[in-house]
Amino acid sequence: MKNATQILLLFAVLSTLISCKQQQARMPISRSSGTFMKESAARNKKLVAGEEGKIDSIIKSNPKIEYLASKKGYWYHYEIKNERDTLRPKKGDVAQFDYEIQDLKGNVLYSEVELRPQTYIVDKQNIMMGLRDGIKLMHKGEKVTFLFPSHMAYGYRGDTKRIKNNQPIIVTVMLNDFKPEAKAKAETESKTLKTE
Repeated sequence: MKNATQILLLFAVLSTLISCKQQQARMPISRSSGTFMKESAARNKKLVAGEEGKIDSIIKSNPKIEYLASKKGYWYHYEIKNERDTLRPKKGDVAQFDYEIQDLKGNVLYSEVELRPQTYIVDKQNIMMGLRDGIKLMHKGEKVTFLFPSHMAYGYRGDTKRIKNNQPIIVTVMLNDFKPEAKAKAETESKTLKTE
């Protein structure tokens, strides 16, 4: 009886192994040709070229102003330059600045009065990509005008208020001061203790 049970068990295992076939991967129901991605890339290249053309015409219309090209794809010039200081804001520093935003025709979208004062912990807070990079190029007391294509500004969506989608902008920034994060925190705590 024991042998019969073992034979039946062996037979069951063998028949399971024989009846199992290797599974084959299913073919996808639809195949993508990559056309959408190619068309999207072509649209983006055309958009960027158009924006850069508009910015280039601004630069050429002001030959007395020395515009510098950044590695990130925007242009800027100094209105007030500080050549005494060598330090620039770095990650974790607390920067205090004022700024104004204009469209490429010079129309004010957001005035400095509306936007001030700004306090920004460098690379630890979410702000416009162009400003995030541009502030790190500045010294204390400098005033810089940036020409940002839309991908360095508010991108495809705009700000859903005054800045339209895919709108390049002019941003003028005055870097009033910056301090290491620990020093700024200690000063804030000191002011809090004095008021209590």
